[in-house]
Order: sequence, then structure tokens, then C-alpha cells
Amino acid sequence: MASSTVVSQSATSRSTWPRGLLLLGRLALGFVFLYAAYAKLHFDGAWHLSDYHFFFAMMIDSYHILPFWGVQGMAHLLPWFELALGALLISGLALRWIGAATSGLLAVFIGAMVRAKLLGLEINCGCFGNNEKLGALTILRDSSLLVLALAVTVGAFFLARRKTSPST
Repeated sequence: MASSTVVSQSATSRSTWPRGLLLLGRLALGFVFLYAAYAKLHFDGAWHLSDYHFFFAMMIDSYHILPFWGVQGMAHLLPWFELALGALLISGLALRWIGAATSGLLAVFIGAMVRAKLLGLEINCGCFGNNEKLGALTILRDSSLLVLALAVTVGAFFLARRKTSPST
């Protein structure tokens, strides 16, 4: 009887590690995305809920990727999308799909930054406000966030599959 208790405690301990790491990963990503949205909406000591998109559009346009209408659309929507992703990551709702969306968004950001670097553009990245120059460390930071987002996504899919598979 005592040996089965030890085995079940050991199995329970092993199964809490993935959940704990998943929790830490999604909370870290969630707060990063909340901060990114905050930095775009609150700067120079004030909230800019009605005019943030003018400043942010200039940063998006500096990448020379989107037409004017695309720049305007991204400038209006991206901070709110980041805010929603951050809140959903923290809440854990639909984590598989939110993790995949976060991974996709970070991949797009990294692609745009690498393209800008290859073109020799001396621009601000726009990741966390107005005054962050695009550089190798910016790309490395976002790449690290992408690895974390992919780990959260894979972990969420793995744990969901383990829940639905029959216990042995």
C-alpha cells in the first residue's frame, strides 16, 4: 500500500512540472504583450487613446512594407490586438489558439525586423514605444519571445491531448 502511494505522488509531481512551466511561460508572454500595448497607448506621461495611431503609424511606415491603408489599419488595431493577446494568455482561455496566434505574430515581427536590418534601415522598432532602435538585440529578444511562444503553444496542445487520452 505504501509503495502505490509513493508511485502516485511521484507521478503527480512529474505531471505538475509541465503545467507549472506552461503557467510561467504564458504569464511571462502575457505581461510582455500587455506592456507592449501599454507602451503604445501611454507615452510622454499621458494616455493617447485617440491619437496613438498617428505616432505608431510612423513607426510602422518606416519599415516600408505596407501601403498607406495597411499602415493605418495596423496602427489602429495592433495595440488592441496585443492587449487582447496579453489578457488571453494570462487568463489561459483558448491557450492553444492564442499561443499559435502569438507565435505567428512574433514571427511576422521578426521577419519585418530582419528585412529592415538587411535593407540597412536605421529605424525604431516600435515594439515598446517610440524610442527603441532596431538592432541585433531587438531581434534576439523577439526571437527569444518566439521560442517561448512556441513552447507555450506546444505545451498547451500536449497537455490538452494528455487530458483527452485515456489514462494507463
